[in-house]
Amino acid sequence: MANDTQIKIAELFYSIQGESSYAGYPCFFIRLAECNLRCTYCDTRYAYEEDHPQYSIDQILTEINRYPGALVEVTGGEPLLQQGVYPLMNELLATGRKVLLETNGSISIGAVPDEVVKIVDIKCPESGMHLHMNFENFSFLSGKDEIKFVISSRDDYDWAEQVLSDYALQDLATVTFSPVISELSPANLAGWILEDHLPVRLRLQLHTIIWPGKTRGY
Repeated sequence: MANDTQIKIAELFYSIQGESSYAGYPCFFIRLAECNLRCTYCDTRYAYEEDHPQYSIDQILTEINRYPGALVEVTGGEPLLQQGVYPLMNELLATGRKVLLETNGSISIGAVPDEVVKIVDIKCPESGMHLHMNFENFSFLSGKDEIKFVISSRDDYDWAEQVLSDYALQDLATVTFSPVISELSPANLAGWILEDHLPVRLRLQLHTIIWPGKTRGY
């Protein structure tokens, strides 16, 4: 049975959704272990550097049921590396919840259920991972989905602006630009967006503002 499917989980936690159009809402997070990328600014290295337990889908649903009405976000690591994520997403949708998926942009989202809100990262050059991006994913997006650029510098910004223009991304989904706070001030990024009249949203990590210094379960 699908609900017996085992999935390696880095952590399960209930928090405030921090960096999408759903930012600010209570949300139950399912962080899957493992990742195929090694971004320079990664803040969840523990998802792939440590050993993690396996959960059945039924066990995950039992945890979620403790938080009625909350959003559910499937994230990582890179959640699409584990095939069990697909029956998991279908089971989550069957509960009537709003389901978000955050994925790193390197793996096809073609098999992700249409009802899932897809938040697709596009890695900029200073992440060290931009050559791994799968731009064919843009063809699977709809207006409810999101594309996220995490930006470390002016060079990253210029690169992201070019991708935005080349693919007319604002016509496909909501586009957000977020600064790597240790590398780029939000004020500078906001100024560039305003100067260039870009059709994007500036996005800060709400959870890092609420709980500065916390590194897990937030």
